[in-house]
Amino acid sequence: MAQVSINSDYSEWGSSTDAGERARLLQSPCVDTAPKSEGEASPEGLDRGTTSTLGAIFIVVNACLGAGLLNFPAAFSTAGGVAAGVTLQMGMLVFIISGLVILAYCSQASNERTYQEVVWAVCGKLTGVLCEVAIAIYTFGTCIAFLIIIGDQQDKIIAVMAKDPEEASGGPWYTDRKFTISLTAFLFILPLSIPKEIGFQKYASFLSVVGTWYVTAIIIIKYIWPDKEMTPGDILTRPASWMAVFNAMPTICFGFQCHVSSVPVFNSMRQPEVKTWGGVVTAAMVIALAVYMGTGICGFLTFGAAVDPDVLLSYPSEDMAVAVARAFIILSVLTSYPILHFCGRVVVEGLWLRYQGMPVEEDVGREQRRRVLQTLVWFLLTLLLALFIPDIGKVISVIGGLAACFIFVFPGLCLIQAKLSEMEEVKPARCWSPYLWTKDNIPGCTHMPFYGKVLDKSKVDWWALVSYGVLLVTLGAFIFGQTTANAIYVDLLA
Repeated sequence: MAQVSINSDYSEWGSSTDAGERARLLQSPCVDTAPKSEGEASPEGLDRGTTSTLGAIFIVVNACLGAGLLNFPAAFSTAGGVAAGVTLQMGMLVFIISGLVILAYCSQASNERTYQEVVWAVCGKLTGVLCEVAIAIYTFGTCIAFLIIIGDQQDKIIAVMAKDPEEASGGPWYTDRKFTISLTAFLFILPLSIPKEIGFQKYASFLSVVGTWYVTAIIIIKYIWPDKEMTPGDILTRPASWMAVFNAMPTICFGFQCHVSSVPVFNSMRQPEVKTWGGVVTAAMVIALAVYMGTGICGFLTFGAAVDPDVLLSYPSEDMAVAVARAFIILSVLTSYPILHFCGRVVVEGLWLRYQGMPVEEDVGREQRRRVLQTLVWFLLTLLLALFIPDIGKVISVIGGLAACFIFVFPGLCLIQAKLSEMEEVKPARCWSPYLWTKDNIPGCTHMPFYGKVLDKSKVDWWALVSYGVLLVTLGAFIFGQTTANAIYVDLLA
């Protein structure tokens, strides 16, 4: 397929071709690709990577699975039971996979290597800015959720060490949740967040994968062979209302959102082709679906409507197998927070530099001072909010709406704009227009008589893809509006 260049000129706010942090924005752990620079592109327009198809599947699965796993049993409870939860996930899977394929297509067309750069190139300045602001807010909220998860797991572990599981909250001051979260954050997370480069991403990736699979295995095993003291609450079989089903959307969007890191993964492949990528993301999403379904179904059936937003909190503190799962989650989050902060910081830095009209290649001293200040402000704000937000469910209900934008809205806009730009690209060469479909209606067109039949098929394909893009944008906007409004008025203001 010939490459189609689309809206690649957005130098109004400055190009994003620096060889520093920005070019590596939101690259998935294990993706070892150098940032592109002018004149270094391959003949086909994209640098060839080194990631195999199997490796790409692993990276996408790793990018997809994460802390949202702990909230899936509660999402099944919110949706109204197993049938509603499974149906919702299966229906979402089609849109999730198609969004990933659309982003790969637009990445090839625009010759850009990161999510926000693709949106910038395809949709223009305004949409690009909105995308970067959304990424910054999303990563900020995810960092808050990570700190809450640390506090949740530490409470249970400290309760076991204190040998007083039921009254751990009334122990000495040094076992207080706010103190333990703050101490852990200052000792481990802050030092790891300040450096300009994140060199331990591969290790974080390994810990995340091991921890996620272990948690899923424990939840399934505990459902098959439950402890005697665990008694489930009411097992819902149908949703209370159709709105209840949509209230589970934030968790599903948050869990399956790997779209932001998918573009660098696609460009890191040895053969970055859209058809191959379709197989990669389909296999990866099926694996992620199996993990999320296993966790959601077994966790929900184990505890019913009484399940906690963080499913591990529902298990007894003294259960050693679950305690190991909590330790895995803590280690994973401790290394994941700096990566998410790194992504958010780069976006904030890019927005600031463009707003100020400052060159990226500025003196090191100013960059270092600004980076330390940004890190401290980010860290302190996320820590302060994490100390007073009671559970991850309230955070996910807010940022899950933004995840819907990354899955639906921005890919939909990119598809619409890509097809419109493709039409403008092809029109001069082929006398082609969506309104003039035969050579008889086009002055000066001398193509063969069967050309109109070819255009008829092109017309159908063109309108089908544009209509699908409109559907994605509409659906994503509805999910974002409904879930965000519900989160604000029900969860945050309650």
